[in-house]
Amino acid sequence: MTIATGDSVTFEYVGRLDDETVFDTSRKSVAQEAGLAEAQPDREYDPLTVDIGAQQVIEGMEEGLIGLDKGETKTIEIPPEKGYGEWTEENVQEFDTDELQEMLGQLPEEGAFLQAQNGQHGEVIHVDEETVKVDFNPDLAGETLEFEVEIIDIN
Repeated sequence: MTIATGDSVTFEYVGRLDDETVFDTSRKSVAQEAGLAEAQPDREYDPLTVDIGAQQVIEGMEEGLIGLDKGETKTIEIPPEKGYGEWTEENVQEFDTDELQEMLGQLPEEGAFLQAQNGQHGEVIHVDEETVKVDFNPDLAGETLEFEVEIIDIN
């Protein structure tokens, strides 16, 4: 049985960037080797189960899983437009330093992360007396992603 839209699929995965850096995985041994396990000590490393067509994973992952069989392994390459999109200047917002400091109760430092009222997360990339710039681009925006997947089950 090959994977089709509407199927529930369970799979193991290792996500890498172009430079072979592992940024996410379902395999604990890979996470430990890549230094990810220390950063997220409470995370459980288990196979991922998704419903194909329900947009529970990025578009390129869904497309790459369709047609695979149980037990099959494959490397799926996902360009930015089918992953987290391109990095854009439009996602960098400027705030008045005094207003943001009053809202937060403190002045944020470069490298700090903020959550906007709409739930978006952003990194503070510039702070001076007049403005604070926050980058709301996804961490993996602009990156070509490579996922090594192993199909465990299809329902």
